[in-house]
Amino acid sequence: MRIVAVLVPHGVVPFDLGIPCDIFEHARLADGSKPYEVRVCGQARRVRSRPFDIVVERTLDGLEETDTIIVLGTDEPWQPIPASIRGALQDAAEKGTRIASICTGAFVLAGAGLLDGRRATTHWRAADILAASYPEVEVHPNVLYVDEGEIVTSAGASAGIDMCLHLVARDFGHSVAANSSRAAVAPFGRAGGQKQFILHDLAAERIAGGHIAEAMSWAEERLDTPITVAQMAAKAGMSSRTFARRFAEDACTTPGQWLIDARTRRARLLLETTDIPVGEVAAQSGFAEASGLRDRFRRVLGVSPKAYRASFGCRQT
Repeated sequence: MRIVAVLVPHGVVPFDLGIPCDIFEHARLADGSKPYEVRVCGQARRVRSRPFDIVVERTLDGLEETDTIIVLGTDEPWQPIPASIRGALQDAAEKGTRIASICTGAFVLAGAGLLDGRRATTHWRAADILAASYPEVEVHPNVLYVDEGEIVTSAGASAGIDMCLHLVARDFGHSVAANSSRAAVAPFGRAGGQKQFILHDLAAERIAGGHIAEAMSWAEERLDTPITVAQMAAKAGMSSRTFARRFAEDACTTPGQWLIDARTRRARLLLETTDIPVGEVAAQSGFAEASGLRDRFRRVLGVSPKAYRASFGCRQT
């Protein structure tokens, strides 16, 4: 039997705790036996979370002699990593223990130096902070999880389910993982490289206001029409060159790339909230052809518009 220790730090995201407990506890081999023992190990006996406290049976001593450690995310991942947790994880890594993180648990791994020179991911909202705080880490903000062998990191929320099922499949095969997913009533088969479904306009969040923000709002009101960067620059009262430079400085992307992203967000919203044909979705989003929309979805989200609608679209009655 393999031992999975779930590390619960102060400030833990409660949702993250249920993921590994459910997935690994539900796993069964062909003969019906349990392949995992799950240990919940807290930073202390009583762990604080935002909505409530959690009382656990084991503390950090429970991380010793385990096969896998799952580090959970916290609400304030930028806080210093306690020396006790950092030391426990470093000791475990030296022994060859597999260590994984869910959501912002990646900050704990990074703080322990376990992600230096490695690829990693975290919740998309925290990806920029992780990259800035730990430049030695190659942060991939859009994927569901990253498997680096003995170190595995997942994005936020339900991506932790995908990662845990992936670990079960690594240990005992896809059949056992599929059975575990059915018992937990969770989907199985989303590849780690599949994109996180981010709908927010990150560029707009970086720009609080001013002429550039006004130009962005103007463009978003007419995404179903051809729009040029020169037109946006004119709306902002700048030359195209100055507009492009200022836009890149403030939004961390180019105006052209932002336009493509805005059209993609519009298409996603239409697919989620309407049942109009994909060709009409493309037209209303500013894609000249439906094929262009399909190519964009496959490149950015890893799925077709039809598959995206099947997962996130409203059900017409």
